[in-house]
Amino acid sequence: MSRGDSGRQRPRSGQGQNRSERERRVQPARQVAYDVLRAVSASDAYANLLLPTLIAETGLTPQDAGLATELTYGTLRRRGTYDAIIAEAAGRPLADIDPAVLDALRLGAHQLLATRVADHAAVNETVNLVSAVAGRGASGFANAVMRRISRETPEQWQEIIESHARSDDERLALRTAHPVWVIRALRRSLAAEGRADELEALLEADNVSPDVTLVALPGLAEPGEPRRPYAPTAFGWQGGDPREAVAAADGRVRVQDEGSQLVALALAGAAPAREGERWLDLCAGPGGKTALLAAIARARGAQLEANEVIPARAGLVRNALRPLPVDVPVHVEDGRALAHAMPDTFDRILVDAPCTGLGALRRRPEARWRKSPADVAELVGLQTELLDAAIDALAPGGIVAYVTCSPHLAETTGVVAETLRSRDDVVQLDARSVVTDLAESPIDLADGDDGHVQLWPHRHGTDAMFLALLQRTPKGSS
Repeated sequence: MSRGDSGRQRPRSGQGQNRSERERRVQPARQVAYDVLRAVSASDAYANLLLPTLIAETGLTPQDAGLATELTYGTLRRRGTYDAIIAEAAGRPLADIDPAVLDALRLGAHQLLATRVADHAAVNETVNLVSAVAGRGASGFANAVMRRISRETPEQWQEIIESHARSDDERLALRTAHPVWVIRALRRSLAAEGRADELEALLEADNVSPDVTLVALPGLAEPGEPRRPYAPTAFGWQGGDPREAVAAADGRVRVQDEGSQLVALALAGAAPAREGERWLDLCAGPGGKTALLAAIARARGAQLEANEVIPARAGLVRNALRPLPVDVPVHVEDGRALAHAMPDTFDRILVDAPCTGLGALRRRPEARWRKSPADVAELVGLQTELLDAAIDALAPGGIVAYVTCSPHLAETTGVVAETLRSRDDVVQLDARSVVTDLAESPIDLADGDDGHVQLWPHRHGTDAMFLALLQRTPKGSS
């Protein structure tokens, strides 16, 4: 299955048993959590897209939906730690364990080590699940592994697996459930701000479910309470399913991280807008920032266009824009080709570039296990090309916001530095001043001569969004 199919198809399990037969043996919330885990492992599905779909399809009660959510995200966050424990308890490498059984054991280990589920219930449900998806022969193995795990406390297991670590970073990886390469990348990013001592606070924040934040589209809705500290469009949500608020507001209020709101607002606020400006969201999917920019453009007499290379994600962009009383063309092209075909055209461009997603591990915890250092070089090449093409599509004086949901230095300041080195028709603006001016409360941003903005979960309560603002100048005038 291709990555573009993620979240729409799920691997079959149960060796001939249909879903209703399996659910008679496995508690529904656990079955939903397991199905998401399998889809993430086998099909590169995205848990945040698939889980709500399965909850709705299964008709889970609010209580069971909450359990399924906790089991899914908790297991995904700490998968690396659970894998080390499972390998120790099983006495064999993970590669020798059937993948379907391994996902069930991960789910069971989470229940034993990080929830209030009774040990006997966690063991029995896991054995039933393995029997359903892999047969009775595998259930005996699962029973033995689960009982072995249940004999030690979480603290004792941590001591056991850390005793095999070959370095301090490996021990930290096992303790915080982050791959070593991610830990080192995050440490370098913090050290660039002189704050390497905040690493463990950041890693801990990655493993905590984020508060729900909503956006009120300007000119179409008013923020509710409690207000969030920075983005004037942002407010919190206390209890219940936020989809009810979104539906009640006809989509003019929707869920969106405050950091995501801030970077879109910064592009809109980087310079006074003139009537008739043309704006472009170059990498628009799934459309949250697009909708916010469209609402602002509508209020300022500007015209927004959007582009998304993946057709399914372009459909999400159109859905995000549907509640707005404004026409936004949505192109479905490679952003580099689109930008190169429209030189000297746009006054503002958002390049929310594809990235490793290391800044959103609270929301998409599987990203930490899905990406590798080898992905970074390929992404950096794409990011640099997208930014370069976007600058070509700017009219003189136009501004591009380069944004990633990753703090990895290669994807952030590295891309910007390469762009500034290779071009003489662009200057970097002070994004720190722009964000500081629009923030509703004082915001703690790192000092720096280049003026970029790096947000952090542990410091700002947002995803780790990076923002740089670049302005095109007449060639040779910089």
